[in-house]
Order: sequence, then C-alpha cells, then structure tokens
Amino acid sequence: MEAISPKDRKILRDLAKHQYEVSQSEQMEELTKLWTDHNDCKPSRPVLTVELGTFADDVIPPLLKCEGKQAREIESRLWSNLVNHEIFKDDTVVPDHWGVSFHNYFEPFDIPVRIEHSKNGNLGHHFVEVIEDLEQDFHKLKKSRFGTDMEGFQAEKDFYQDLFGDLLPVKTEPGCLYAVPTQHIVHIMSMENMLFSIYDYPELFHKMMDMITDDYLDYFRFLEENRLLLPTVKGEGLAQGTRDFTTDLPGWKEYEKRPFTTKDIWGFMDSQETTGMSPEMFEEFIFPYYKKVSDQYGLLSYGCCEAVHPIWENCISKLENLRKVSISPWCDEEFMGERLRGRKTIFHRKPSPNFLGVGSVLDEDALRAHFDKTILAARGCILEFSQRDVYTISNTPDKVARYVEILREECDKLYQY
Repeated sequence: MEAISPKDRKILRDLAKHQYEVSQSEQMEELTKLWTDHNDCKPSRPVLTVELGTFADDVIPPLLKCEGKQAREIESRLWSNLVNHEIFKDDTVVPDHWGVSFHNYFEPFDIPVRIEHSKNGNLGHHFVEVIEDLEQDFHKLKKSRFGTDMEGFQAEKDFYQDLFGDLLPVKTEPGCLYAVPTQHIVHIMSMENMLFSIYDYPELFHKMMDMITDDYLDYFRFLEENRLLLPTVKGEGLAQGTRDFTTDLPGWKEYEKRPFTTKDIWGFMDSQETTGMSPEMFEEFIFPYYKKVSDQYGLLSYGCCEAVHPIWENCISKLENLRKVSISPWCDEEFMGERLRGRKTIFHRKPSPNFLGVGSVLDEDALRAHFDKTILAARGCILEFSQRDVYTISNTPDKVARYVEILREECDKLYQY
C-alpha cells in the first residue's frame, strides 16, 4: 500500500467520519426498512437507484481534495458511498462501515482472459479467442482454478483499520455468489464461436457446460469448507445495481452458531450472450446447467440486459428461489408484468440509459412516458428501478437528481400493488 501523507490522511479521516455520521441518520434507518420490506416482498413503494460507477468521472473528480494517487482512489470510493444520497437523492443506503472483501478468485477452465482495449480508452475492447475450434482446442479446457488470498485480505483490512477504523468501522464485507457461465465461455472463444459450436459440436458443448458447472459447484464447496460465506442480508451488492437487504435468509446470529452453506445466501446469474439463441436451444443447451448452479443459492437474482420474456415460460419461471428478475430495455414489460403479478418475484426494471446518457438536458415528457409505461405494466408487481449503463451525464449531476425526482413523481401518481 502507498504511504498516505498527513494532509491526505486528514482529508480521508474527515470524509470517513462524515460517512459514518450520515449512516446513523434516521433517514438511513427508514431506507434500510424500505429495502428490507421490498426484498421480503412486502413493498410500500418502488425502490429507485442510479448506478454511479459507469459515469463517476463526471461527478467525483471535482469533489476530490487529496493529492496522492492511492489517497484519491480511497477518497473516490468514500464519495461513491455518499454521492447517490447527497446529490442524486435516490434510495441508496449509505453504509455504516468500510467493507473489505475476501480475496477469492475463480478462473474458468484455468485460462487467463486476454483483453485488447481500444486506443481511446477502456470502454471499447475485444476478448482474444483461445478456443477457436471447440473440437480441435477442447484439450485446452482444464479444471477451473480457484482459491483465496487470506494474507492479502488481512493486509488490506489492517491498512484501512489504521487509516480510519476508529471513525468508520472496517468490516469483512460479505459477498453474494456470482456465476455467469456463458460470459466466461464468450471471453475465451467469442460469441460467434460459441454459437457455431452449439451447431457443429453439440455433444462437446454439453461437455464444456458440464465442466464449468461442476467447477462452480466445487468452488462453492471450497467456500463452505473454508468459512468464506457470510450473511448477505445487510445491503451488500447483489450485482445489477441492487442490494441484498432481507430477513428471508439467515443473518449474523445464525452464522455465529454454524458455518454457512450456499443455501444461506443470495446469488446472481445472467446469460446475455445467448440473446441470439432460440428459446428451444436455450432450454436444451444452457438452462439445465444454469438451474443446477442457481439451485445452490438461497435466493436468486437473475438477468442483465438480455430479454427474459422469450425464455420465461419453459426456463426462468421454473427457478424456485427466484426473487428478482431483470426487466431490461429489450424486455416485453407487459408480458412480464402479467407473469409476475401476485408472484413473490421482484420486477427489477432497467430503464433505457438514453435519457440520462444523451445530452445535458432531460426530455422530461419522453422520460415520464417511459416511466409510466413500466409502472402501468408492473401494477400488482413488486417494482424496483435500477438505472444502469449510463457512461456520461455531460457533467450535469443535477440532471440525475431531476431524473430521480421525476421517477418518484410518476411512481407516486401511478404505482399500485
């Protein structure tokens, strides 16, 4: 870890103290209850959040005061915990601690992923194919490599404890399970090769899916045996812009009495890479393996940008622990509203990023119409909005605050459960 100057240290400590003070407010207590009731399927209103990470460079740099590189990175993370509440005023809960996660790793097929980035930044990129012909290159698929670096984890935790642990508690951050087999496959063989392999080598493709499924299950057993699974009930990130508050899974009191299994915690899966595949092929070549993995979870959040409605009836609806399902901009909202109405599965809407990501001024009439379509389609459903995939806001944070304000107005006007 880089040494922090006395000047930067004071800036970080003051900001850490501020984060803790905000976390103790009555409003955070109310938001925690809102989220917990929502995830327990006892909603009072829709939950609304904006994912900051993809456009943080438009918001955070002007707030920074530190001079050192690492100090600025830590300051950025502290501000990331505060910006949504203090500037955007969405339903983000400011954490009452600084989280340090176990240094666990899972490398599918023991093949390092190689990425070529565009010359103009990291957003444009290409994954370098290692598997070009599945039959000829199948021997390259090895047992997946996984493990943990406890020494590195403890060193990181000690560093932050010394920096500001007396002001903002430093705690081990629980992690939700995360499994995305088709993404891993595309990263080593490209989407085109993956889809052609299903046609050219169906038996080998099944064998490859069997391999990565079994490796995930072995990795989960490793996490259980080494007590690397912690409760996921207090607002830890669940991927896709949402949080894991709940009383429907065991918490810290239960963990103190016994080791946890994967059945005790939240998990996430998606399969964006199979969007171009027919529902029948998804059901045959993908779903059996996804179900085998997701059955290991206590609660499941499913989906990212892929449209789930084509595979809902024969596949996704059969996931018994499904608590949240992604309703992306490409999903048939009315279809999914009918299927989720009265069901204990959250209609997790991802609005189009175009309204926030294009231009410096909101088209408020079009935005209201966009929100209204969702709210009407989701009547009778448990509704959550996560705005994601916005890569610039044209340096106008006020636009995000106005976006949240408009969404609240439309929900207050139209939402019915």
